[in-house]
Amino acid sequence: MNWKLKDYRFWCLSLALLANLALFAFPTRRQAGEVYNLTFVIDITRSMNAEDYRLDDQPVSRLAFVKHSLRELLGKLPCQSKIGLGVFTERRSTLLFEPVEVCSAYTELASSIDHLDWRMAWAADSRIAGGLLDAMQLLQERDSALIFVSDGQEAPPLNPRYRTDFSAIKGKLKGMIIGAGGLRAVAIPKFDRNGKRVGVYGPDDVPHRSSFGESDLNPEKIEGYDARNAPFGKQAAVGSEHLSALREGYLQQLALETGLQYRRLSDAAVLAEAVRMPEFALPAAVETDVRRYYAVLVLLLLLAIFI
Repeated sequence: MNWKLKDYRFWCLSLALLANLALFAFPTRRQAGEVYNLTFVIDITRSMNAEDYRLDDQPVSRLAFVKHSLRELLGKLPCQSKIGLGVFTERRSTLLFEPVEVCSAYTELASSIDHLDWRMAWAADSRIAGGLLDAMQLLQERDSALIFVSDGQEAPPLNPRYRTDFSAIKGKLKGMIIGAGGLRAVAIPKFDRNGKRVGVYGPDDVPHRSSFGESDLNPEKIEGYDARNAPFGKQAAVGSEHLSALREGYLQQLALETGLQYRRLSDAAVLAEAVRMPEFALPAAVETDVRRYYAVLVLLLLLAIFI
C-alpha cells in the first residue's frame, strides 16, 4: 500500500475522482453579474412581410428574420434575465405577456416567438409614431427596457402637420428602436384571407399620400384644390408606397424625439449585441456554470498520468 501512496498516479486518479464528484455536487457558483429586463414590441404590419433578408441562402421576410434573431438572443442572455413580448399594428401596441425569466421559461418564450404572425394584426394601417408612443406609455411605470422593432414605413404616409408629440414622455424610460429591413425598396407580398400568397401589392393597392386633416402643401400648388371637398386635390396621388424599404432616417428621427437608442438589424448577431449594452444591464447575484473548470481539471489530471 505504501508504494501506491508514493505513486503520483494514485494521487492524480484520486484528485480526478474528487473533481468529477464536485462537478455534479457543485455545478454552479453564485457571483456578481448582470441581467436584463427587456420587452420587445414587434411590428406585424404588412410591410414586414417584405423579403429582403436571407437565412440558409433563402429569402425570408423581415418578420421571419426578426423572429430568428429573437430566438438567437434567448440563448445568449444570462439566466435571471427577463423578456416580455408585444406586437404593434395600426397605432396601438399590445403586450402579449409581461417579462418572464429566460431560462425557466425558454420553451414558452421560443414557442411564443415562433407563433408571431402578420395575421395577428387587428387593422391594416401602420402609424409607427403612434404605436411607439403607445408602447412607451405601456412601459412607463414598469422596470423594463423597451425594444421596438419596425421597418418605419407609415401607411398611409405621414402628414407632417400631425406628427406625434413625445415631449411628455421623452427620457422617462430606457429603450431602443431596431430598424428591420434593407435599404433598397422591394415588393410587398399580398395574401388572401386564408393566408395564401397571391402576388404583390401594386400602385393601385395602397394610398400614396395621407388624406387626413389639412394638406401640408400650398393650396396654389395642389391640382384640383377645393378647401371643403378636395383639400388634397382631385387628382389621384402617384408614388412608390407599394414598395418597401427600411425608413432608417425616420426611425433615427423618432429615436431623437423619444430619447431612445437606434440600431439597424443588419444580421442576427446585431440584436444580441445591441440589447446587452451597459445602459440596459441590471446588477444581480447570478448563478454561474462552473462545470467546465472541473472538467478541465479532470482532463489535466488524467493526462498527467500518461505524461
